[in-house]
Amino acid sequence: MIIGVPKEVKNNEYRVGLTPESSMALCKEGHEVLIQSDAGSSIGFSNQDYIDSGAKIIDEAEEVFDKSNLIIKVKEPIEQELEYLHEDLTLFTYLHLAGNPESAKKIVNTGVTGIAYETVTDENNTLPLLAPMSEIAGQISIVVGSYNLLKHNHGKGVLLGSFQNLDSRVVTVIGGGVAGTQAIEKAIDNKALVNVIDLSIDKLNSLKAKYGEDNINYIQSSSEAIFESIKKSDLVVGSVYVIGKEAPKIITREMIGEMSPGTVMVDISIDQGGCFETSKPTTHDEPTFLVDDVVHYCVTNMPGAVPLTASLALNKATLPYIKLLANLGVEEALNQNAGLQNGLNISKGEIKHQAVSEALS
Repeated sequence: MIIGVPKEVKNNEYRVGLTPESSMALCKEGHEVLIQSDAGSSIGFSNQDYIDSGAKIIDEAEEVFDKSNLIIKVKEPIEQELEYLHEDLTLFTYLHLAGNPESAKKIVNTGVTGIAYETVTDENNTLPLLAPMSEIAGQISIVVGSYNLLKHNHGKGVLLGSFQNLDSRVVTVIGGGVAGTQAIEKAIDNKALVNVIDLSIDKLNSLKAKYGEDNINYIQSSSEAIFESIKKSDLVVGSVYVIGKEAPKIITREMIGEMSPGTVMVDISIDQGGCFETSKPTTHDEPTFLVDDVVHYCVTNMPGAVPLTASLALNKATLPYIKLLANLGVEEALNQNAGLQNGLNISKGEIKHQAVSEALS
């Protein structure tokens, strides 16, 4: 199979679909790998590294797309890439179609077969290709949250956690999944008082068994509980995810108006449309905006801030699936692997994933 890796073109996106190590693994199994020139140069992977792995370097993205059977990316194709997509091509990447219906329609209309990392499942019905980026985003949420609490960033001007004999600052994490769990751990490390909110009592009990009850409150989700918690918080992390669907808006515009000025809100769910009613996508160049003096951080590619770590982690997760697609062919791989089949979102102008279809209807 001919496998192509174009250079990512989204704002401040330096991750790469295949590392040289992954490229070598595929070349050793008899596949042809095409890498757009300098696709990994920003994170230390030179063209020569890819040549040494057995890959071929292609100058232009258009040629990579045109010559390939399977395209491996990190982020969803943006407007300038849509002209390269066609019915005979398979795209394996994060798609997040439900988060941007207008863009989704354009991608669907190209006829490309799109297999989305974020809906691939494993034998435990978890999300093995979403998990590594969720872990990174969860950790980053506390880092950027802390930074934006600084006064010159329009924050409250406080340090997270405890300082001398002062009361600990409060972090609320909504959603106890992979990203939320990492945010909880980072908040604990910062000695903050942590409010954990989730719909599932079982999830809350599991987290309680893991982290104990010192400086942590476990709260079953409701509008009233969320409102009471965020009013007292310095940092709010939203990490709600529903497979294939737009994220539910768990914090309303009215709630924002009652929050303390300088509170920081980090919306990890922004790729799926965001879980705050006031959220809108931002970039690493301009990551924040204010609503009623509440700081919103809504960057759609948060793990792109650590592109080397993110690329290595992502490749470790995706390579077995890429090998499956390349060795068996796309159709047979989907037939043989139910988890990979769950990743199939679109093909030949049709939406193939039920949750995505419902979200876009």
